[in-house]
Amino acid sequence: MSTVSTTSAPKAWLKGVKEATPLLGGYIPVAISFGLIATQAGFSQWETIFISTLIYAGASQFLFVAMFASGAPLWLIVGMTLLINARHMVYGPNLAPLLPANKKSVLLMHGLTDQIFALALARLPHIPQPQRESWFSGAMLLAWFSWVGGTAAGAQMGETLIAQWPFLAKVMPFALPALFLVLLAPRFTSRQWSITLLITLACALGLKLVGWSNAAIPVAAALGTLLYYMIDSLKQTRG
Repeated sequence: MSTVSTTSAPKAWLKGVKEATPLLGGYIPVAISFGLIATQAGFSQWETIFISTLIYAGASQFLFVAMFASGAPLWLIVGMTLLINARHMVYGPNLAPLLPANKKSVLLMHGLTDQIFALALARLPHIPQPQRESWFSGAMLLAWFSWVGGTAAGAQMGETLIAQWPFLAKVMPFALPALFLVLLAPRFTSRQWSITLLITLACALGLKLVGWSNAAIPVAAALGTLLYYMIDSLKQTRG
């Protein structure tokens, strides 16, 4: 069994890389956008790359940079960043039964993102148990390197790109919202999801308009989660 596992591990790793490759179409533009925005906010190129390497949390990085640039207190920046990343408390326990129970699997969780979670949750049950860790390693490392590489490109060449194509300065900040809209779009297939998402979006927009920009995302997300389970509970009661 160990021979089979050792032999198939590289193939599983390459399969994870292959199946995660379509994610690069969303990762790289958003990472370039972050690199550009972070340097414009006053971070150096190396600081910007370090943020993507260590935090590696997409929306939380944009929030971190925006709050830091606006002079928000450190405790609030850390608190809001952790609050947005609280969804990983759900991701980890859902993936843990699908991966080997060892210390290495815990380290791999640094590469767990929304997209990798969705991909892994769909693919891991169809992959033989001895190959799952290698598959996950390949998928998450490809995503992580593309994010860090995209950030470096945005930090180093962002100003040059904007000088040549000024419209990018207005377009690129929409890369992250566009990525999440693409992820949300398939969910508008049921009344429960449609109601939840529309009210969540309306809440976030309303908070933004009244000047509560920093609270808009976490408050709307909490409301949406509560609303979804309330609707689900009502359906079960009536059913």
